[in-house]
Amino acid sequence: MAKSYYKTVWLSDIHLGSKDCKAEYLLSFLKHAEIETLYLVGDIVDMWAMSKSFRWPQSHNDVLHQLLKLSKGNTKVVYLPGNHDAPLQQYDGLQFGEIEVVREKLHVTAKGQKLLVLHGDQFDGELALGKVTATIGDFGYDLLLFLDRCFHKLRGKHSPKYWSLARYIKSHVKGAKKAIERYREVCCNAAREQGYDGVVCGHIHHPEISTFENTLYFNDGDWVESCSALVEDRHGEIKLVFWPFADIHSQPPVIGELINNKNKVA
Repeated sequence: MAKSYYKTVWLSDIHLGSKDCKAEYLLSFLKHAEIETLYLVGDIVDMWAMSKSFRWPQSHNDVLHQLLKLSKGNTKVVYLPGNHDAPLQQYDGLQFGEIEVVREKLHVTAKGQKLLVLHGDQFDGELALGKVTATIGDFGYDLLLFLDRCFHKLRGKHSPKYWSLARYIKSHVKGAKKAIERYREVCCNAAREQGYDGVVCGHIHHPEISTFENTLYFNDGDWVESCSALVEDRHGEIKLVFWPFADIHSQPPVIGELINNKNKVA
């Protein structure tokens, strides 16, 4: 497969070190891409997960090495730490080898649009719903990811499309939809107040391209549920890429398909 050229790629919420990271998919995407500028928009390494139970399989190591390889080649790499890799926030403004570390960054597209790039955890204070609600939310999300892992074991590793059960369930929960809308609003307001044309962020694991009050909103998604990247071509057009052949908006596969795939793997 020929490599795809991208002027810019934004990736976030990879969560290396977490059992839910889809490292194999990300490595495949990176190996099939020629990238001029790569933004790592936070939660690249899940230090929270590793503090509870250290886990670092070879596939996660391969992704890290591929990112370092890109930084030493012809790709400019900018790392914007998030909340799960928060210890790296103290190095804001420093350079580690060929990688620049910053909390926020201005990106100017080939069209001349000025975009504020940041992880998005900066706005958690404005979105806080209290400790009890947050704890329930974390427990619910962990349960969804557990169900997702069970789903993919049943479906089999060789399915032609990546499909997230967790994402499907979450997208049909009214409270989750409202939280996503509120997050979009807060991010766009911050960008507009600072004189930007739009914002690029991650954090909430919800890939999206939209506008809010004439402000562009780009969320690059994640590599836990969505396997998505935000990309800009040489003409300044920005779109979402799902890998490999992800179909995040479809209905769940039927039970018969799940059983057949399980039998094939066995």
